[in-house]
Amino acid sequence: MNKTEAESIMRRKTRRSFLFGGAVAAVGFGGARWLYTRREDAGIRWPLRRWLEINEHLARDFFHDGRLAPTFPLSMAKMPRENGGVGLQPNFDAASWNLRVEGGRSDSPVTLDQVRSLPRIEIVTELKCVEGWSEVVHFTGARFSDFAAKYGPEDPVEYVGMETPDGEYYVGLDADSAMHPQTLLCYEMGGKPLTAEHGAPLRLAIPVKYGLQNIKRIGKIRFAESRPADYWAERGYDWYVGL
Repeated sequence: MNKTEAESIMRRKTRRSFLFGGAVAAVGFGGARWLYTRREDAGIRWPLRRWLEINEHLARDFFHDGRLAPTFPLSMAKMPRENGGVGLQPNFDAASWNLRVEGGRSDSPVTLDQVRSLPRIEIVTELKCVEGWSEVVHFTGARFSDFAAKYGPEDPVEYVGMETPDGEYYVGLDADSAMHPQTLLCYEMGGKPLTAEHGAPLRLAIPVKYGLQNIKRIGKIRFAESRPADYWAERGYDWYVGL
């Protein structure tokens, strides 16, 4: 093959590559334009919402309480970032705190001493954030399943909702994740009582979910058959946010 023939072949290949690349770009642009002109569903375009729902169904089908989040040596634990302040009033009076329970055996509030009287569980596991960071944390508290057995409903429900005392932050959980053996109502981190910035006097530690579901300063727990509202799901995030 001489130089002229080689240059002719290269020109033809370059033209084909250019045309193919242009066609791919046009399809991609058209697809993106179509996607972002669709109506919204709970804060995001409906095709993306449908994909999140499919992902949730698959995750829930494969979920079981024997699937445990990784645990780590205590020496690896540290205090996590003080991420997220919604619902944490600056002048909160911890002495007046109690936990309201809706849909349980009684309407009477639950005190921190009552939570602390449940079997004490310690786990060292990762707190993972959707922002891309994670930290190994030492959590201490009561299993949510133990709490539910004493203060929850007589019959199982599908969902659990939680919110801060002021109602500003709230999460919705599927009952399977809430009853997972590593899900704790946490009153200590790093071997010390919770600080206000980390959700004192009681927060959720749920290592099978991203950090945005680990609600701080729980003021109310609701057992329900219908899906509870969720702060970040209303702002376009996945409702399930499982790991």
